[in-house]
Amino acid sequence: MDYGSDGRTYLGLGIISGTSADGIDTALISIKEIGNNWQMEFLGGQTYAYPHDLRQEILDLCGGAKRSLRQIMELDRQISLVLSESALQLSRELKHQPDFISSHGQTVWHCPPQGDQLGYSWQMGRGDIIAHHTGITTISNFRQGDMAVGGQGAPLVSIVDFYLLRHDHIDRVAQNIGGISNCTYLPQGCTLESVRGWDNAPGNVLIDLAMTRLYGKLYDVNGAVARSGTIHPELVNAWLKDEFLQLPPPKSTGREWFSPAYLEQKLKECAVHNLSHPDIIATLTEFTARSIRQSYDQFLPCIPPEIIISGGGVHNQFLLDRLSLHLAPSRVLSCEQLGINADYKEAIAFALLGYLRLKGYASNLPQVTGAQRPVSLGEIYVPPHTITDEIVFAPFPA
Repeated sequence: MDYGSDGRTYLGLGIISGTSADGIDTALISIKEIGNNWQMEFLGGQTYAYPHDLRQEILDLCGGAKRSLRQIMELDRQISLVLSESALQLSRELKHQPDFISSHGQTVWHCPPQGDQLGYSWQMGRGDIIAHHTGITTISNFRQGDMAVGGQGAPLVSIVDFYLLRHDHIDRVAQNIGGISNCTYLPQGCTLESVRGWDNAPGNVLIDLAMTRLYGKLYDVNGAVARSGTIHPELVNAWLKDEFLQLPPPKSTGREWFSPAYLEQKLKECAVHNLSHPDIIATLTEFTARSIRQSYDQFLPCIPPEIIISGGGVHNQFLLDRLSLHLAPSRVLSCEQLGINADYKEAIAFALLGYLRLKGYASNLPQVTGAQRPVSLGEIYVPPHTITDEIVFAPFPA
């Protein structure tokens, strides 16, 4: 397949499971290169739940549970197969055969660079297994290339935010609220070089962990529990002094920092103040909202007039209301209002990142990730039956 030819429309299927491991988001898009931009159309998406035991094993591993190398390899294999089946199922539902699959995979460990030491990030879900199981060219392991040149490996969607959300006359922030929150600053009329971005808040991860711990539920539906509680401002003020939140960009994080142990410490502090369960959820939700506002105050030249929200956080109306309060008079908008599906924006983004890899274009932004230089991200796996050239092995040395 000649990915270098302009003018052709390609179908790319993006897959991602986020920090919360609450489902596999899949999205099919069409991509056509026109000059220095891309014409993209969202053709459909679906979220597929992990089998319960598999999800629990992922969360246990992310939470520090000890596993043998054999158990870890088996988990990687199972995740690969579930990702493969998710891609095939969406293809069947939409009756479209994608030209390529672009899989972020499931993050189980993320360790940013420390001084001169390179960082490391592991996304389970092997591209070679997906390519073999689906028969479709697959791109995976996007974070490794950026980290190999000194980058954080995150956030990677800032380049996609640039293509989808920049505006000639309005400053914007694209704020994704998944398990971890990340933002992209898009000053009006910006170029790629003027884009900024970083992981800037715990997002939904602490809220979801607390809902599971206190209520046996995966998340706070529409923020109803939080709305029934009372926020404890003194605790939030103390939590905003968190070490990660004070770090300047570039920076990234995950469950390694905002972990179950981190939550347990917060719950102990809530107990000292006799907070009820709804009060705890309300206070944790406020912590996310104010962390986002604080990050803008610390690291942006100004609060932009438009904040574009995507990710699971768009379904927590209490969180959106708190953000609107803290960011007023700026407008807090769902990316749905701009014609972009909020639930599948990350999967759409990785479909585009896969296309950029196939074209050989650089797709990291060094000023966002801290990388030494731009690189093309992702590893390409071609299913065996599509390789038609004769295989020639190099001779053994004499």
